[in-house]
Amino acid sequence: MTPDAIARLFTHSDGYRFARWGRPIVPIVFGVEEETLALVKGAVEAVVVTAGHRMAEHDPELGANLMVFFFREWGELRGVPDLDHLMPDLDAMTGDVARLFRFDAQGTIKFAVLFLRMGGPLSDVPAESLLLDQAARLMLTWAGDPSMLQDGALRPDVAAVLRAAYNPVLPARADDSSHALRLAART
Repeated sequence: MTPDAIARLFTHSDGYRFARWGRPIVPIVFGVEEETLALVKGAVEAVVVTAGHRMAEHDPELGANLMVFFFREWGELRGVPDLDHLMPDLDAMTGDVARLFRFDAQGTIKFAVLFLRMGGPLSDVPAESLLLDQAARLMLTWAGDPSMLQDGALRPDVAAVLRAAYNPVLPARADDSSHALRLAART
């Protein structure tokens, strides 16, 4: 991938903004049956391994630092205790997917929430593809909605960007598009 192509992946409406996880990922999943839970954790683990990052059983500060909610309609979430503290505008949420990131003092991702409304078109997407795609989207602060998959697997260029982004010699966060040059050099 060229530096310009990589820069576009992280150029948001307010400029270049890149961040990766600064701690091991500890997922917790709500709203699915046991067999689906294994699929979710497997997808997250596959992307984490691709990136060269880590997972853990427990985050010392937060317990779990990646929450994934599956539901049919947004109204179902009103009954989840304290969720309104995490998502103050929960009643205004629409669409099928929402992601929320929280960052630590160094600007790295320390917490993320993924909401998947399965009452619409997502219910027709194969579970493995949906979960792998969403897991990849949780690893970095991607701009827009880039395609993550090709033939049911991570696109090779996306996998290369993930590996480069988690290279320990690179900064874990960046606000200058020159960072894309460093990523491109490692893809």
